[in-house]
Amino acid sequence: MTNVRSIPFLLLVLHKIMLVSSASDTQFASEGFANANLILDGAAMVMPSGLLALTNDKHTKGHAFFRAPLRFQTVLNDTSMESFSATFVFAIISEHTQLSDHGLAFVVAPSSNLSAATGAQYLGLLNISDNGKASNHILAVELDTVLSPEFHDIDSNHVGIDVNNLQSVKSHTAGYYEEGTGKFLNLTLMSRKAMQVWVDYNNQAMELNVTLAPLYVEKPTESLLSTTVNLSEIVNGSAYVGFTSATGLSIAYHYVLGWSFSLNGVAPVLNSSNLPALPRLPHQKRSLTEILVILLPLATAGFIVALLAAIFMFVRRWLRYAELHEDWEVEFGPHRFSYKDLFHATEGFVSKQLLGIGGFGRVYKGILPESNLAIAVKRVSHDSKQGMKEFIAEIVSMGRLRHKNLVQLLGYCRRKGELLLVYDYMPNGSLDKHLYDRNRPVLSWNIRFHIIKGIASGLLYLHEEWEQVVVHRDIKASNVLLDSDMNGCLGDFGLAKLYNHGTNPRTTHVVGTMGYLSPELLRTGKASPGTDVFAFGMFLLEVTCGRRPLEHDQVVLLDWVLEHWNRGAILETVDPRLCGEYITEEAGLVLKLGLLCLQPMPNARPSMRQVLQYLEGTVAVPEMTMTNLDYSSLMFVHNEGFDTYVMLDASSFATSIGPGSDLSGGR
Repeated sequence: MTNVRSIPFLLLVLHKIMLVSSASDTQFASEGFANANLILDGAAMVMPSGLLALTNDKHTKGHAFFRAPLRFQTVLNDTSMESFSATFVFAIISEHTQLSDHGLAFVVAPSSNLSAATGAQYLGLLNISDNGKASNHILAVELDTVLSPEFHDIDSNHVGIDVNNLQSVKSHTAGYYEEGTGKFLNLTLMSRKAMQVWVDYNNQAMELNVTLAPLYVEKPTESLLSTTVNLSEIVNGSAYVGFTSATGLSIAYHYVLGWSFSLNGVAPVLNSSNLPALPRLPHQKRSLTEILVILLPLATAGFIVALLAAIFMFVRRWLRYAELHEDWEVEFGPHRFSYKDLFHATEGFVSKQLLGIGGFGRVYKGILPESNLAIAVKRVSHDSKQGMKEFIAEIVSMGRLRHKNLVQLLGYCRRKGELLLVYDYMPNGSLDKHLYDRNRPVLSWNIRFHIIKGIASGLLYLHEEWEQVVVHRDIKASNVLLDSDMNGCLGDFGLAKLYNHGTNPRTTHVVGTMGYLSPELLRTGKASPGTDVFAFGMFLLEVTCGRRPLEHDQVVLLDWVLEHWNRGAILETVDPRLCGEYITEEAGLVLKLGLLCLQPMPNARPSMRQVLQYLEGTVAVPEMTMTNLDYSSLMFVHNEGFDTYVMLDASSFATSIGPGSDLSGGR
């Protein structure tokens, strides 16, 4: 006979089984996903606790869909659609408190196979070629933690409604309206706390409402987002429902704790007490130990002695890790690292962590203690306060640049007479070491061509696709770093300049590296996207020929390539270390494109958008003749150092982070 006391337990088990394991064609619910029958791909997985993890690293994407398509259209060839209601609990946990990439989305899609979608800002949902097409038949509610200018995002912490396009039809900063007062309360999506989202579609009004709230707050009466959506123009009969997520340059975990859905009804309520717990981060686990280490000695008989010793140690540590703070830096707080963290990350800036020595400082490899994120830290000496606020503001602005072919500038720290800049670590070193170090394996043509296209894509982003125009001013092989997958990433933004789209760049002191400087830059001092294109042209010749722009035997690379081109033997300039193992059409294209970019007249050079079109083969490179390739006005300065920098004067602090250092593992 069944024990009466076991009945409540059996009822609880039955409730869980009904929620997780069973679902009709119109309604289902999961409080945890241990027994859920989901379609998973990419990085998506169900953890032993029942937690659904969509991502688990940087540069990943993951998808999770309900096991079968749902019929949103009751009668074929009819425009009437079913209403639907969904609610889910999610959490975003980044390994670094100041960075999170990129977000997740609730999705209604015609297929559960989104393998062709791109990660990062595309959220594993669409890609650059199909974004915005009506044929996508996709409706999504995005929870986005990165501002992507190409999609006109409102900020780096927003909820958006997407229809066939990552550019939201409507979006709002994350938050909710407090019940009773109507006051709007902000929420931080990457706060590492669980939150609940409600998505409700009314087929009569063709209205989609999205509501967000902390986990333990009841659904607010006033929704966060509301817009008109004609679902019949999006969904063709049946569709899959589920989640998609992606990361970019930073490690972030995107979790779903529970989910319910209903067609023509209200989604079942999720019981927060039945949801799986979020995993703790390593530093959270250590916090109790740290407290005990401090409190236990204070409980001993030698309380006074211990207290005095603690005060002495505190003062000593404070002096050791003392930083320079000013009031105006409050607004840049999230981008500032503590000197203590950087000191421990680099093991005290010891010589074994040294990556390289540049003209203005040393670069060290480090591992951030909390997140295990590999970083490169550049230490730069400075004494002047002149223009420091504007300079740091520019550094913080560049820290918001997000592109897979740009080295991420994570932030900065100021201490006494030095500035520390923190970058992503690039494990495969700088490109010039692979091109010129005879002790390294020869870089194949396929990798070189892949790197060239990547750098072109990064420059297009800087020149046209970001919120401001960014002129790099020092493009060359030594400033191209290679990640673990040999992707080329343009780094060292120490000389870069920003200005608004539609305005003209200001005249500055001439900076850069001899051999890469355009003639108009030497004449006027005005750096522009055109001067970057000129340097990129020299970069194309450098990578293809395996030779520096100015060699020690006084050979000018451009003159040498032009000589071969004039006599119809341009392919003889291809790096002989390749031993003929390259694609003739691609090598010829790159060399001709290099000459096109190196034309003395700025208006004769292509834009980076055109350059990328030429490289991808979507547009043919224009025919070139000696008439339109007039290099007679082009002059090079021949120095004994050859890789010599033209410096700013002492009044400009930008020299303090000039090039010549390595953010990689190569020496």
